Amino acid sequence: MEYGKELLKGSTDTLLLSLLRAQPMYGYQIIREMDSRSRGYFKFREGTLYPALHRLEGSGLVSGSWRRLPSGKERRYYELTEKGRGLLEQKLAEWQGFSSAVNLIMQPAG
Repeated sequence: MEYGKELLKGSTDTLLLSLLRAQPMYGYQIIREMDSRSRGYFKFREGTLYPALHRLEGSGLVSGSWRRLPSGKERRYYELTEKGRGLLEQKLAEWQGFSSAVNLIMQPAG
């Protein structure tokens, strides 16, 4: 099933913040994790991911830092800030209320 691009556009930041809640991740790891957790429903591309991460970083919701791997290669890891955690909690509460109300309409009892 395909989803409308507008649905993803309104949820991208919350999805990214949710993924980063557990641990810092680098870009390709985020893409794989998004695909895995959504069972292939969300297939982020670099053209969607990096502008969103940069926007979140610019807003102080995530922070990015370069880490050197044992191989000598460097990767930029992103992690949730306290401000990002606060916004995520707010967004999750909004989502719970919204999705409950939508379900009440789309799946009426009886």
